[in-house]
Amino acid sequence: MSHTKLRQGIIDTCLEMNHSGLNQGTSGNVSHRIPGGMLITPTSLPYAQMKPADIVAMDFDGTYSGRRLPSSEWRFHRDILKNRTDVNVVLHTHSVYCTTLATHELGIPSFHYMVAVAGGTDIRCSDYACFGTQELSDTALKALEGRTACLLGHHGLIVLADTFEKALWRAHEVETLAKMYVHALAIGEPPRLSDAEMAQVIEQMRRMSYGQTPDLDSVADRPHAAKAKSASSSKRTEKKTTRAKAKPKTRPKAKKR
Repeated sequence: MSHTKLRQGIIDTCLEMNHSGLNQGTSGNVSHRIPGGMLITPTSLPYAQMKPADIVAMDFDGTYSGRRLPSSEWRFHRDILKNRTDVNVVLHTHSVYCTTLATHELGIPSFHYMVAVAGGTDIRCSDYACFGTQELSDTALKALEGRTACLLGHHGLIVLADTFEKALWRAHEVETLAKMYVHALAIGEPPRLSDAEMAQVIEQMRRMSYGQTPDLDSVADRPHAAKAKSASSSKRTEKKTTRAKAKPKTRPKAKKR
């Protein structure tokens, strides 16, 4: 059995999805890219019972090996990983607030700047298609163009990422945004950030992902590292400190009577 670490990573991710409330039962599924194909969760097997050998290896041509059948959603996992070479992980859940919006065929607009975590100015909701079909895969791919997350109409959520950890993080962020948007709608449709405002957010997030400060190049007031003290300056400071410690304490003179 190959890719043991990735197989266990899929199991751990599934268990965390349910433990954190992102998913319920076996309705979610996870895949990870391998050369020429993917590893994917098996169909209808409770996560707590999964063993690394239960994770299914599939080629992009649809052939699979192992003792289990692949998830019924293998088509959109395959098609996403085949067409999106910028990601390694596909994570699908039926998280409550994302699914609430999806049942109304609503995406998440730019009501909050953190919508940019999905890579664009909004998080789209795909058209409805029956689970497990090629039609669902096709509409999911369309909704994911230029994005790393989308809602599936009357269904749930898909997120894409480089790692299992990043996929879980993004799924939590999108579910939190969905929850905030549902609550905001109780007051009324919230105002939206403009494309220009969202473009600034996206650029600043991009810079942070490369270890830079989020400030744009046009911003003059930016954090800068303190200048390192020279060796001679450090030695002078050490000498002063040593003399100060070595200086004996003097008793106050007794007053004459």
